[in-house]
Amino acid sequence: MIQIENLNKQFGAITAVEDVSFNVEEGQICVLLGPSGCGKTTTLKMINRLITPTSGTIRINGRDTSELDSVTLKRSIGYVIQQVGLFPNMTVEENICVVPNLLGWDKSKSRKRAAELLEVVALDPAKFLKRYPCELSGGQQQRIGVARALAADPPVMLMDEPFGAIDPINREVIQDEFMRIQRLVNKTVLFVSHDIDEAVKMADCVALFHNGKIQQFGSSDDLLARPNSEFVANFMGGDRIMKRLRLLRAADVVSKIAPREHMQVVGSTSGIAAHSHLIVRPGDDLRQVLSQLLGRGQDWASCNDSDGRFVGYVHQADILARLVENINPAVN
Repeated sequence: MIQIENLNKQFGAITAVEDVSFNVEEGQICVLLGPSGCGKTTTLKMINRLITPTSGTIRINGRDTSELDSVTLKRSIGYVIQQVGLFPNMTVEENICVVPNLLGWDKSKSRKRAAELLEVVALDPAKFLKRYPCELSGGQQQRIGVARALAADPPVMLMDEPFGAIDPINREVIQDEFMRIQRLVNKTVLFVSHDIDEAVKMADCVALFHNGKIQQFGSSDDLLARPNSEFVANFMGGDRIMKRLRLLRAADVVSKIAPREHMQVVGSTSGIAAHSHLIVRPGDDLRQVLSQLLGRGQDWASCNDSDGRFVGYVHQADILARLVENINPAVN
């Protein structure tokens, strides 16, 4: 879907991006990760030509973007920024309809699209279509920003630290909401972030930048478990091995083997856990499960599905065993 080859950007004597190459498959979320000033935002902006590359090639669906009209290119790519950028004098409906109107859509079609997208981002059209940005919370504005980027159904979305200005609690909620939306719309997304936890949670692939160059490209697990340099290992953090647990779910380690103390309590392996023990869901991430087990001083949890049916047991020992699987011993 997106192919970037030997991309470079010079600002006078300053090299902002140097020889960057990577591919993003259709429907993937690729996070451009790295410290401030590393070249990730410049790379993002070259894709929709907000910044013109000095050299290199960018292809979207096999088409060289340098051969496309700049205005047409920008209108065909969704763009979401940290400051949201909603027009304050326009209603929510008018904000969402900006690009469809520029593309010459019939007004009734644009308005219908705006109402549909509000439902996609879990906002009631009857309540929000006629509101102005000043009447919305930060999280609601961010959702409208996503809806506006989706308005003309672009195949590609660019997101420049879109959730960076939101407080940590609401940020987690908005991240979850965006992942829900992505499952519905299946866009190809390039997402700039400096937050490692955000990248681990959201990315199908990660491009880690430093000094204008990609230091490592791969899955979150590749960078956490198999960093290729000291810089990558240090950037991903001293707790990078623990961060791997966020990529795994309780279902990945569930076992039918009952703990010994459980057999002593209930006298069987029927799956009726002692009431004092933790109950988790198959989709719970293992970092959360391990944290709860350690907090309770327990070695295991009962895993039940959303209907309360027993699935199996999650043993702390099995979580720890998964934690150290496939760790690169060369870089610690």
